[in-house]
Amino acid sequence: MRDAGNERPINAEQKLPRSTPEEQGVAASGIAGFLSAVEAKRLELHGLMIVRHGHVVAEGWWAPYNSEQPHMLFSLSKSFTSTAVGFAVAEGLLTVEDKVASFFAGQLPEPLDERLAAMRVKDLLTMSAGHASPIMGGEWRRTEGDWARYFLSRPMDHAPGSRFMYNSGATYMLSAIVQKAAGQTLLDYLLPRLFQPLGIRVSGWDTCPSGINTGGWGLSLTTEDLAKFGQFYLQKGVWRGKRLLPEAWIEQATSCQIANSAGERIDSRQGYGYQFWRSRHNSYRADGAFGQFCIVMPEQDAVIAIHGGLSDMQGVMDSLWEHLLPAMSEEGRLPGDRVAEAALRDKLQRLALSLPRLQTDSPLAARISGKRYAFGANPQRIESVTFEFGEHGYRFHLTDHRGTHRIDCGLGQWHTGVTTMTGGELHHRYEPDTLRVAASAGWRDDAALVMTWCFVETPFTDTVVCRFEGGRLRLERSVNVNSGETELPVVWGELV
Repeated sequence: MRDAGNERPINAEQKLPRSTPEEQGVAASGIAGFLSAVEAKRLELHGLMIVRHGHVVAEGWWAPYNSEQPHMLFSLSKSFTSTAVGFAVAEGLLTVEDKVASFFAGQLPEPLDERLAAMRVKDLLTMSAGHASPIMGGEWRRTEGDWARYFLSRPMDHAPGSRFMYNSGATYMLSAIVQKAAGQTLLDYLLPRLFQPLGIRVSGWDTCPSGINTGGWGLSLTTEDLAKFGQFYLQKGVWRGKRLLPEAWIEQATSCQIANSAGERIDSRQGYGYQFWRSRHNSYRADGAFGQFCIVMPEQDAVIAIHGGLSDMQGVMDSLWEHLLPAMSEEGRLPGDRVAEAALRDKLQRLALSLPRLQTDSPLAARISGKRYAFGANPQRIESVTFEFGEHGYRFHLTDHRGTHRIDCGLGQWHTGVTTMTGGELHHRYEPDTLRVAASAGWRDDAALVMTWCFVETPFTDTVVCRFEGGRLRLERSVNVNSGETELPVVWGELV
């Protein structure tokens, strides 16, 4: 479920000011070098915004993604939940030393483990609740009923505060605590305190069956929204000259509160704050699965906001440190470099996800257009598919246990629309009722139709291959990134 937020239009005065890279002491060639590096590493970025001295010096989106489209944040949502706790502490609604159990009378297990009784709000903030294994989003989304009771019933393994264990369940509990303390949902609480002052439009935040915002995931924002959030933290809680959040909280939340040296990625072994990661070069960040970043670089007075669809998040960080960090001068404004600036502008304007090179027609198309293929029992619960082949685009229908879903595809180019076709297991177990999709289609050969479905509110892009063999249809579906398998089992349909 979604908890709706504000949908006010964002006017020009609420946007961050723009400037050229050199005017803010950034070499345009360094930004271009970063873009070339991620391209060479095949790191799929969807949106990028670089802010220096409070000004946007570079921005770009890889078509079909765009500047106005909110993008799933996944665990980057956690840092917004931490911010809500900061406001609640500042308003005297709770303290980080409060015992978690004190907020959940009637939901606690009996007998009460002394370690659970000792768990503090701070232990949730620092991902040190005391469990040896986490409760992550996919598990939560399959859990019905009382999520807080589910968390509290999990056996304790360590003393709270003693060991780091990344746990989306801990963030959910912070959301539940804020709701109990403030008497309103996390989103409603943050709207007048953070989102509206920063000019961030929020379409909603996922909720649990009890109506509590999930906290650890479920928020979708634009790239510029992320940049504003990072700039707000860089300015230590001040926005447009007005203090919104105490500087002391900003310092606590973004400093190392607990060691996390067991991680594989070097930039995730630099310590952890209150739902913020420490990074190299005295930076810190909010981040989320598949390449969502809000990186704050206090020493450089810079913020980097990124949306992506990739599994190698360390690769992005490495490229930033290698190319962008050295491009930031300590001297202030740099001499103008018209050639480099023009080359960067051109590169940013031409950003696009690559589409496979395919032929736009097949002699088979006219014979199967409008025909129906029926499927026997299969794991995807597909019942039938039909195709409509037109001169300017293709239409694909799939019927499964949820109903009939349609996707319109451009021929060798993107066609953007709305669909009820979702990915389920292929999409980190997310299955919204509707999603915006940009789709393209073409023929690998006369018997193999290839469709690319880019779900532009998410990091997920599916490739669907339909091979026609006589009266049979072989259907394959895969995805660019996922927390689990990236390919579904092949299924077969019969022409009827």
